[in-house]
Amino acid sequence: MGLPQRFILILLSIYLYSASVVNTQQEFKIQSVKLIIEPRNDVTAGTNVTLRCQATVSTSTEKGLIREYTILKNDKIVYTKTIGSSEDFVYQLHNARVFSTGLYQCKLDIQGDTKLSKAQRLNVQGLSQPVLHLERNVVNEGEEVQATCIAPGEIGSFIFFFFDNDEQMSRVEGLSNQAKATFRLSSGGIHKIHCSYKIRTAEDTFPSTKSNNVTVSVKELSITPALKISPDSTIYEGDHLNISCSAHNFHSSSEGYKLFLSQGTKLLRTGNSTINHNMVAVPKVSEALTFDCRVEVRNVEKYTKKTISVVELFSVPSLTMSPTEIFQGEIMTLTCNSERFASQRINREDLEYTLYPSKNLPSSGKPGVFNVKALQNDFNYTCSAEAKGIKKDSKTLMIRPKVHVSALKISIEDKVILKKSFTILCQSNGSLPINYTLFKDNVQVGTKVIRERNRQAVFMDVINKPGEIQYRCEAKNSLHSNKTGSSQHLSVNVIVPLSQMTLTVIPTPLEISEGEDLRFICSVNGTGPVTFKWYRTGSVVPLQTNTTTETYSSFVIKPVSKNDSDKYYCEASNGASKVRSDNVDVQVLMALWKKMLIIVACLLLLSVLLLVASMLYIKSKRDRREAAAELSVKPSSPKSDDPLTVNLTHDTDVYNAATVKVDRTEVSVWSKRKPETESDDEISKMSNEPNVEYTEVVHARSTDPARVPLRKGTDTVYSELQNSPHGAADPPDYGSVEYAELNREQFEISQYHPQVHSYQDLPEPVD
Repeated sequence: MGLPQRFILILLSIYLYSASVVNTQQEFKIQSVKLIIEPRNDVTAGTNVTLRCQATVSTSTEKGLIREYTILKNDKIVYTKTIGSSEDFVYQLHNARVFSTGLYQCKLDIQGDTKLSKAQRLNVQGLSQPVLHLERNVVNEGEEVQATCIAPGEIGSFIFFFFDNDEQMSRVEGLSNQAKATFRLSSGGIHKIHCSYKIRTAEDTFPSTKSNNVTVSVKELSITPALKISPDSTIYEGDHLNISCSAHNFHSSSEGYKLFLSQGTKLLRTGNSTINHNMVAVPKVSEALTFDCRVEVRNVEKYTKKTISVVELFSVPSLTMSPTEIFQGEIMTLTCNSERFASQRINREDLEYTLYPSKNLPSSGKPGVFNVKALQNDFNYTCSAEAKGIKKDSKTLMIRPKVHVSALKISIEDKVILKKSFTILCQSNGSLPINYTLFKDNVQVGTKVIRERNRQAVFMDVINKPGEIQYRCEAKNSLHSNKTGSSQHLSVNVIVPLSQMTLTVIPTPLEISEGEDLRFICSVNGTGPVTFKWYRTGSVVPLQTNTTTETYSSFVIKPVSKNDSDKYYCEASNGASKVRSDNVDVQVLMALWKKMLIIVACLLLLSVLLLVASMLYIKSKRDRREAAAELSVKPSSPKSDDPLTVNLTHDTDVYNAATVKVDRTEVSVWSKRKPETESDDEISKMSNEPNVEYTEVVHARSTDPARVPLRKGTDTVYSELQNSPHGAADPPDYGSVEYAELNREQFEISQYHPQVHSYQDLPEPVD
């Protein structure tokens, strides 16, 4: 590369770089891109088509932008070009063909900003007529012919077809608008050859018209196959046949031929000259035999066929069983027999029968009849008939010995309730079908036929009166045998629904006391077993549950207490019904010993109250009498240390006084006495009790504090004096206080020795 060229390249690079820099700095916006197909969207083949791409771009300057246009067909890129002007981009389709049909789009790319136009469909109609050329127009039979088919001016993906008299001989695919094919014309005469093609697009396939016809003359070979079969008269099974296959009129000494002899699909013999084959006429499928003789030379094959009818010597035997159903271990009769035979060739006695597999010989005097004992399981038999070397086998006879009914069982599915239907089931082992019969107390109720395995015979019945009923089943699965299976007797106890329920309480609810045993007895009418449940109202949990065969049951609470007072009820069920008793109100009374204890306590309390009341009453009477008695004090010039005698009577107000003040210098109220004129009768009127006179002796205390400490209260000595009948008393001793009790009948003076008692209710006398 010279210096001027390098300089030009450098300048061009600088220009492009500067342009790209300017473009990167220039602002633009692609507004729209539009594709226009000219002259129109639907055209015929050979039309020049223009695809015009119009773009509207707004820019910030008047300088041009580098634009890249792309034409797409069916979403695949067809053409791409970069331009620097704003003019429309044009793509030419010269001499448009069907292959150009499709959806077209235009895409504009400016510095990575792209915009795609809407799709426009171009339809090109019409394919050019194909042209056929043959290498030769005259050939010998079996020679190859080369043909060329051309699709003028077409492009795309092609499929070419070659035909001989409208029969397709070859197919060729490719991208070229012409194809070659080589084929052989197998038969002599005039053959008309033509071709056609198809163009495949992404959416569809477009076929062309037929090409021109080219005539080919085929010279037929003079060789012909010959087939001979003897005898040529009526042929019976077992006859010997002689078949001959040969080629005639073949005059070429440089080429050989080959012969093929076959029967149906079985090839019998091959050879390069005449073929002879001997066989016995035995048709396999039908009563006809078909033979084929073929000769092949220079890839040309000629053949001839012959079909001969063969008369059946005897028919295929059939194997039958008697009786039609057999049970294990029983003797059965198998008969092998050919119904038809050719009386012109054989007699019926010429047929020999054999049973497979079996060690038994045919019954004497009866050809083809065999007596066989049935096995314990399924087994197969076949038989054959043979005469004059022809042997034919029967179809296989499958024998399935049946099993007699056994292990017959009877059961009841539901509970047997009086006047309600229930289900009785019968089942046994044995071959199907099985006939079941139900008996009720030896009277037939009904029959059922079971045809499926593991199925039970279902009977429905109703019992209208209580008591024990017996059922049994009979089963039979043989029509010609009297062997019948029978089940055991099934005894059924009828359940009578419960009714008339009563709940009894012992003792009666009005006589129940604490500590006793409380017994609830629940009884119903019906049949057992019966489940009894006792409840306390308000509780869903039974107090006791008991199942018994009797129609009554009891529940005991022992010992009963006040907490057991409530309402109780009983429920009973036996599977047929459920009944409930009425509520029983139980009120537990207090125990007898508690009652007696309360009575005794009350009596004791009453006695104490009466005693206290009596004592209070007596005391109150005594107090009244004492208050009425004369209070007498008899001083005898007492000294300071002498006691002061005070006579108290019931009439004295100071009887109940809290304190008494004694003053020797003054006259004491205790020294005042009522006039003694008051008679004893007046005193006795106040009380019926004997008059009692109390005298209190108050010992004076020394006033010397050094000798005797000051004390509150007095030392009191009590003495009881009984009044004499005369009412006189001895002169008192002022050294003590004496109480005298007056008695009308006896007057007794007793000296009471003083005892010291401390009283806090009387104050110390003060001088």
